[in-house]
Amino acid sequence: MSADADMRAAVGAVPPGLEFPPIELVEAPPLSEATVAVVTTAALARPGEPWDDQTHDYRLFDRDESGLIMAHNSTNLDRSGFALDRNVVYPLDRLGEMQAAGEIGAVAPRHASFMGSTFELSSFLFDTGPRLAAELRRDGVDVALLTPV
Repeated sequence: MSADADMRAAVGAVPPGLEFPPIELVEAPPLSEATVAVVTTAALARPGEPWDDQTHDYRLFDRDESGLIMAHNSTNLDRSGFALDRNVVYPLDRLGEMQAAGEIGAVAPRHASFMGSTFELSSFLFDTGPRLAAELRRDGVDVALLTPV
């Protein structure tokens, strides 16, 4: 039985209008051969490019892009870890080390950030999540490392 079937058996049918299309599951290659991208909810941004409140979109950044800021707009968020070491939320340096050691195949050419302080999730599920997944797959990404903030 699949996880979806198990969930339906436990909680009942999905309400009308919320049916999901079948998902093709593919087996990722071994990590030593996989291309890995970071997907974070830290609201990373280029200076001067703020995020709109409650946005559901994402931004893509080139692997070698530097100078990104953490533009998460919550007053309750402690940014000090990111200020000291970006790898706390955006571990590209660690992925580069893992690639050099042969632990992963490659660091992806692009990485993504969402705005984490959002409450309505259906847009992620039906729109931006699938769009980002398709873009990362076109980049040859096999594995996404999620860093929730």
